[in-house]
Amino acid sequence: MKSLKPSMREKKRYLLLKGSNLKANVRKAILDGIGILGMSRVGFAWVKDNIIAINRESLNEIRACFALYPEKIEVLLVSGSLKKLKKQK
Repeated sequence: MKSLKPSMREKKRYLLLKGSNLKANVRKAILDGIGILGMSRVGFAWVKDNIIAINRESLNEIRACFALYPEKIEVLLVSGSLKKLKKQK
C-alpha cells in the first residue's frame, strides 16, 4: 500500500490539559458538546495522561466543549508537535 502524500494527511494539534479525572471528563465533555459524529470528525486520541491529539480544524470546537462542561478542564498549551510541547512544559 502506498503512503499518503503530506498534503493528504490529517494535520494534528496536541493539547496539554489540566483538570481532575481527565480520562473520563474529557471524553464526556466532547460527547456532550459535539456528539458521536463530531467526536469521529475530531480524530480524538490520547497520547499521554494529560496530552490529547485532535484534528487541526476542530480545535475551536474542542475548546468550546471544555468551556461548557461543568467540571474544570483547562487547555494549558497547544502545539503542532509533541517535541515542542514537551520543551515548553
